[in-house]
Amino acid sequence: MMDNSAARIALNGLWKNNPALVQLLGLCPLLGVSSSVVNALGLGLATMLVVTGSNIAVSLIRRQVNDAIRLPVFVMIIAAFTTCIELLMQAYTYELYRILGIFIPLIVTNCVILGRADGFASRNPVLPSAFDGLMMGCGFAVILLLLGALREVVGQGTLFASMDLLFGPVASDWTITVIPNYKQFLFAILPPGAFVFMGFLIALKNSIDRRLEERRRGLTPEVSKESRRVRVTGDI
Repeated sequence: MMDNSAARIALNGLWKNNPALVQLLGLCPLLGVSSSVVNALGLGLATMLVVTGSNIAVSLIRRQVNDAIRLPVFVMIIAAFTTCIELLMQAYTYELYRILGIFIPLIVTNCVILGRADGFASRNPVLPSAFDGLMMGCGFAVILLLLGALREVVGQGTLFASMDLLFGPVASDWTITVIPNYKQFLFAILPPGAFVFMGFLIALKNSIDRRLEERRRGLTPEVSKESRRVRVTGDI
């Protein structure tokens, strides 16, 4: 029986089954546009909204769609939500939309979204499906933000630069200069640097998981494997 508790779904999306660190899905946009925090946040929010909306829609129609047309219907639903997000970004964050470019329409092909629609939303009620989409989207967005922050600091020496592209003029002075008079480190800004930083994040997660597992084993009492002599009474 599938465990659909909120804690289980949240832990899977944010850590145990994180789409970026564990499943390694959606790596093309993850590595392509995460050169700064604002880029990562814009794409992360867009992906989170699409995966949550798609899970809700797929869960609502899961009993009306047969297996023969299931995947094409799911793709159409994802494409519809992606188009809505694309139009909203064109209307309210046009400059950021131009920077992100083709990666916004490519959300349709993100394996994270189709995988959750087919693997979870098509088999579960609306509320668990919506929460699953939200947690998977958050897990993807958090890794995007971490990667964007690392690349921005190492590549440009700043943090939260150009946040006005997403939040408007109120965020024009949010830039934090981490390293004054810093010359750009081009390797960190380009996609090869994204591969290196992504490798560090995966290694960090594996190290934490290994330590948690060792601690859990240390707290679990070991069952003695020594043979014991048993007295048998009566006739055998």
